Amino acid sequence: MKKLAFAAVLIVLVALLDSCRRSESVQPVPSTSSPANPIDVSVLSVLPEHAYGKDSGKDKEQSALTAFIRGKLQGSHGIFTNLIETQQESESATGHEVLSESASLLLRYDVLSGDPQRFEQDWQTARQTFDLDTGFSYRYSPKQDKRYPVNAAVDDLRMIRSFYEAGKRFDREDYTRLADDYSRRFLKYNVQDGYMVDFYNEQAGERNSFITLCYIDLKTLALMPDGPDKQKLLSQMTGIVTGGYISDDFPFYHTRYDYKKQAYLTESVNTVESLLTILALSEVHLERPASIAYIKEKVKAGELYGKYSFKGQPSTDLQSTAIYALAAMIGSTIGDRELYEDSINRMQAYQIPAGQGELAGAFADAATGQAYSFDNLTALLAYQY
Repeated sequence: MKKLAFAAVLIVLVALLDSCRRSESVQPVPSTSSPANPIDVSVLSVLPEHAYGKDSGKDKEQSALTAFIRGKLQGSHGIFTNLIETQQESESATGHEVLSESASLLLRYDVLSGDPQRFEQDWQTARQTFDLDTGFSYRYSPKQDKRYPVNAAVDDLRMIRSFYEAGKRFDREDYTRLADDYSRRFLKYNVQDGYMVDFYNEQAGERNSFITLCYIDLKTLALMPDGPDKQKLLSQMTGIVTGGYISDDFPFYHTRYDYKKQAYLTESVNTVESLLTILALSEVHLERPASIAYIKEKVKAGELYGKYSFKGQPSTDLQSTAIYALAAMIGSTIGDRELYEDSINRMQAYQIPAGQGELAGAFADAATGQAYSFDNLTALLAYQY
């Protein structure tokens, strides 16, 4: 019997720092000066090119999930990290703490579902909850009344993407200008010498010295305003992410790249992280055929597990909603309807049907009542892709 795993993908500051202290496998240094396949910015569209979710026949399931999220998982500060409340005192976000990750996923959903009123409402909530002088705080604790002084680059970029998409979808130049403004802030604090880093600590005035590959949102970087260092940034970050490819035998990606060590650092291969990396590459037409073939095979078999060894052996029998949601997004992005539909159907197996209590419509564990934001919001977004 397959087990269901629930885990938010955000690698928080403490976990990131701790991971750097552990022994990790050191891989060869990539060549980042001139990627073999540079991004052709001129052919990128702001909004996704496909929208298989529109005619997927999952309107009922999407409506039930939306009702759960809006009715049970959303509070005055944003989307709860977990439906079950805690004292909000852990190193990682728990309970009704809120994450910029969740806000950015919800904003992208608002755009893709074509709801300008919801987008504006959710943006104002996110702005009041997360906006710092140097970025978006990755986490806010209502019980502690604590806004963490650290951002997460992947979530800032997703937030910026939502403004570019909203500007295009809703014909609002003010959103596009906002995207440009936040892009300039991002480039000031999360980029140094053309290299992007995971976070900037506003309180300490410090950046970290590595990049997690799934944080490298190449399309959003490409949408940013032109400037003297933009091509350098795109070139170097494309080189780093493509250089993190493991092999054709196991076509996933390393976890992070350390600038000081000039090496990839990976303990085990996290599937959600690799799928996010493959999605980012597919958005700029740089996905590897071997990666797509591997994902399609595993989705068909229902065997896309949460962690793997470097040889491609599963190191857990856990699967998750988010894994299949991300596979669906990859399918839609590359124009592969079969992959999209197969992935959505696999994802669907984890949704609690309508009429089954408080968790009806949710992607949750009925036995424990656990319902995590990342699983539910990635599923919601996948329904719109």
